[in-house]
Amino acid sequence: MPHPIPSPSNTANVAISKGTTYPTAHTTTVQNPRLRLLNKLRNGEYPLMTFMAIPSVRQAQIVALTGLDGIIIDCEHGHISDDSMHNSVAAISALGVSPIIRIRGPAHDILKRALDTGAHGVMVPQVNTAEEAAAIVASSKFPPQGVRGQGSAFPAIGHGLTTPEYMKSANETIITMIQIETRAGVENVDAIAAVPGVDVVFIGPNDLAQALLGYTPARGDEPEFVEAMDKIVAAARKHGKWAARMVNNGATAKEGREKYDTVAVTGDTKAIQNWYMAEIEIANS
Repeated sequence: MPHPIPSPSNTANVAISKGTTYPTAHTTTVQNPRLRLLNKLRNGEYPLMTFMAIPSVRQAQIVALTGLDGIIIDCEHGHISDDSMHNSVAAISALGVSPIIRIRGPAHDILKRALDTGAHGVMVPQVNTAEEAAAIVASSKFPPQGVRGQGSAFPAIGHGLTTPEYMKSANETIITMIQIETRAGVENVDAIAAVPGVDVVFIGPNDLAQALLGYTPARGDEPEFVEAMDKIVAAARKHGKWAARMVNNGATAKEGREKYDTVAVTGDTKAIQNWYMAEIEIANS
């Protein structure tokens, strides 16, 4: 179900200087069939993603052939090197799925390296302030909107473009995802979501629950946790941004269709472990 962007508070166009705005992933008119995740988000089709932590071209290909629309290559918690990051992006994008890279932190050089793989977007964990979000957006965009440098032929390949075509379109087609997963992030989420160029406000439920409740297995219905989740989604809606979260299974993903624009359904390591554990239990019964 498409979630309407309220026009009075729509900050989807990036304002760089007084009187100057630029299109973003929300407002772009660029048509590129290779950008599966972006196209489905813009069409309100509730695309599905997952996390990938295992460094293998074959793993990337296997996961990409499951019907997913996007794969988040996890360079924060996964076993992903620069080499694996490049190879995974190439394998995933070649199969018509959107590679997104979750970087390990909001540093300019890390963002630059991630985008130079040809990723269709970046996810940045534990963003706490609007200032951090603005710096992330600046690092994700070429001048005049940002400060991203250019010197590689690789990024255009993942988008199925020539380098000049990529340079003209990247600022408005790359998806910038900001993760809210700390108490400070929740407190500042309205200002974070208001930052021009932030495209997706993504809830990290595990870290968020730990930050709010302490290290206890969260049920997901604790009042403080639910209130924080609702506040994050409300901020995304207010400022015309896509809202997203991670979920543990398909049933929860289906339930989220009414509230979120996209979800990431678990990850490769948990999926493998959970399948084997369930089947071995049956075999041993």
